[in-house]
Amino acid sequence: MSIMGRHLSWKAGKNDAKILVEALHYLVAKYDDVDKLEVTPYFKYRWEENNLWVMKTTLSNLSNLTEKQGQKLEAEQIRNAIHCLQALEFLEDKRGKTNSKTKTSSKDWCFVLKLNHQEKQENLYWLFGRKNEEGEWERRRVQNNQVLQPKSVKISSPNSIAIPEAEDSIEKRGNEIISDEKVSGITTLNACNYDPCFVGREGAIASLNTLVNEGKKVILIQAEGGVGKTTLARHYLETQGFDIVIEYAMAKECQNISSVESVIEEWLKRHFNEEPGREFGISLDRLRNKLQDKNKKIGIFIDNLEPALENGRFIENHRRYVELLSVLNHPNVQSLTLITSREPIYESGIKISDDNVYCLEGLSKEAWNQFFESCRINTGSSPLDEKSALSLMHKAYGGNAEAMFIFSGAIKIECQGDLEAYWQKNHDDLLINPTLENLIEGQFNKLQHDNPKAYRLLCRLGCYRYQDVPLVPEEGIYYLLWDVREEQRKRVIKALRDRSLIKCSNEEFYLHPVIKAEARKRLTKSYFKITNRKIAEFWTESIDTIETVENALRAFEAYHHYLEIGQFESCGIVCTKYINNKWNISEPLGVACCRLGLLHPMINAINRIKGNINSKYILSRLHNILGDLYWQAGYLQLAINSHELSEMISSKALECSERLENENIIFKLKRLKIVSFFNRGVCNLYLWNLEEAIVFFTTCKTFAEDSGFVDYLFGCHYCLSFIYSCIGSLEKASDFAMKAEQNVTTRLTLWSYGYSYLLLAMTYKNLRYVEKSFERYRQANLFAKNIHYTQLEAKSLTGLAELYREQKEFDIALKYHSESIELLNKLRAQCDLAEAYYQQALTYKKMGNKHKSQVDFDTAIQLFEEVEAPKQVEKVRQAM
Repeated sequence: MSIMGRHLSWKAGKNDAKILVEALHYLVAKYDDVDKLEVTPYFKYRWEENNLWVMKTTLSNLSNLTEKQGQKLEAEQIRNAIHCLQALEFLEDKRGKTNSKTKTSSKDWCFVLKLNHQEKQENLYWLFGRKNEEGEWERRRVQNNQVLQPKSVKISSPNSIAIPEAEDSIEKRGNEIISDEKVSGITTLNACNYDPCFVGREGAIASLNTLVNEGKKVILIQAEGGVGKTTLARHYLETQGFDIVIEYAMAKECQNISSVESVIEEWLKRHFNEEPGREFGISLDRLRNKLQDKNKKIGIFIDNLEPALENGRFIENHRRYVELLSVLNHPNVQSLTLITSREPIYESGIKISDDNVYCLEGLSKEAWNQFFESCRINTGSSPLDEKSALSLMHKAYGGNAEAMFIFSGAIKIECQGDLEAYWQKNHDDLLINPTLENLIEGQFNKLQHDNPKAYRLLCRLGCYRYQDVPLVPEEGIYYLLWDVREEQRKRVIKALRDRSLIKCSNEEFYLHPVIKAEARKRLTKSYFKITNRKIAEFWTESIDTIETVENALRAFEAYHHYLEIGQFESCGIVCTKYINNKWNISEPLGVACCRLGLLHPMINAINRIKGNINSKYILSRLHNILGDLYWQAGYLQLAINSHELSEMISSKALECSERLENENIIFKLKRLKIVSFFNRGVCNLYLWNLEEAIVFFTTCKTFAEDSGFVDYLFGCHYCLSFIYSCIGSLEKASDFAMKAEQNVTTRLTLWSYGYSYLLLAMTYKNLRYVEKSFERYRQANLFAKNIHYTQLEAKSLTGLAELYREQKEFDIALKYHSESIELLNKLRAQCDLAEAYYQQALTYKKMGNKHKSQVDFDTAIQLFEEVEAPKQVEKVRQAM
């Protein structure tokens, strides 16, 4: 029997088809094991219900696959098996068309195997039968014997798979859009110019066209492994109307690279029917002459060049490739050569400038989503949101196309097509897939061989976190080159940039998480400690001032690196170190985090190390800062406990003051003891324990007067003024307010400046000094914005809302209430948030809106109960 002029061997074909189908099932079922095969980087498949799409492969790869299964088929055996499967309509050719001919200028195959199940044994029974039973193969041969003997038709290539004329064949339909044929909900070109694996590269195709229009003869497509260089180059040459496409894939191991002489000989004989010359130069001239033919559009694709390169230059045994590339780049040739490589080419003999290089980036998040949806993978309800599983996965792998394809199979097999479930299961092991691991390892191994200094730097860069501070300045990289001479450092960094192993954004750098994971894994123990210490030192020395959240996060990075190597004392020093700001008022990092709203990260950080601190001063200071953090977060009893511990530690240290030679430490310990009373007064004020608050502020005032700590004396004045205004002692309130106003020029902390405005405004409101209250609230609000003190800003807005409520300007009042509540919700500052809802409830009550008032009163009560402030709850209930 023959098909379209091709005689089929049915007996052998059946046996070979069985081996092939079994091997394809093996690929699906043993996906991870196949990673070790050379076929996988070039083997793309997916299930569509019971149809197995083999979207990209070669006969050679199929042969390798069958060998892995234990019964190797040669290429011609596989070709015969495919034709037999097609003749019986078990297989449909999905390769593209050019001028009504099946596209065979490349070795790619694309087909759909139409099966009855997704389970291997069921399909083998269905196709080939059980013992003493015929399968579908024999039934179709008998039933369709007449249909399967069409007239012989000349075929264009031995690679072509033709379809009987009686069928609605690709040959017949050409490149028509088949409106009723859907793949994953996407209308496709049956002639397979549509490639379900090729997404998101419209911009890349346009860029290549621009380079071609500029007259470039050779274009280097450069990127790290798996980004899609080969796919892009091959797709371009397949779709741009080339008459001849010559493809040469460089061997992956340098010892297996073919000599340039044999490559040129093959090209001349196979594609131009030309004999090579006896000498290399003559063969080159003959190739040049063939490439000058203006009547033929010739495309040349040299894939995977980097095994032949070492630091951008061809290795010694293959220096003659320089001469080949010189010919391909000659101005008189009419051909276009696309070269893919993970590394640049630095050869003086080849005029390939930066203008000839197209740096391919990873696919966009949208392209990943499009691909997964075409694979019928559930990407979630909002897959493009920044925190979605798809977005996090895309970011982790830098949009890597190979990773995207690999995961499409793994997600279907392991999690029934649920991407979110797969990411939840595997997000903490980015190299769980052996194919990806091998891909990354290969790049690291070659770098280690070619450039050991760059390799060591890359491994050290894996210690940077790239989380809260996603980019590292160039100076941060220099810190890791302590063993490289200064004049060589830029070259080492460039080596990593050239290979796309380190990414650059506005002259700052980062590693993709998957590269970071491998780099960190490879860093030796002997370098791990010193690398983290160097990074911590860099972050500490790089911050001169803390004015914004970004400044604080950079300074805080040092903590994480000291923690990584168990240097807890250094972690404590980071949190308590005084750092200046533009207001020329230095403050510890932990206090700056209070001001900037980084409450919970700093709370967690201090709790993690406080049990491992030896220095009494640092320990007392840490508990002092922890108390402030707890107070602002609304954990008032925890705040009081922390301040008590701070006082106890500082008092014990002062009892042994004769051992403390540093007078500055003695001064700081005395200050910590006094401030602990002030802070407990503030906590009791928030709890509405006004009598207890008076006791603490009075004690602090006495200590401050005796010790000369004027700033805390001033703080006691404005706090006592407010308390007395609340309990009706208006004369005392006025006296303390006056004393506070007289000392407002005292050198204070940023906290004291801001809260002096706030508490005096609150006092003046109670004393009915409305204009003064407005003035101080506005001062507090402006000061808070200037120093980025969000919590103070929110409290000043609440105060302004109260004043506008009293003036019955309810719209303005509600606007300020809303803004305050929004800010406090972001901070998770529960106590201040409860007060904000309480004040908004009072506004609604005065407006006569009972329902909204009740809702806000209830919210305030719930929040005050959560922070264990019963007197505040009582205050709210009395106002309802």
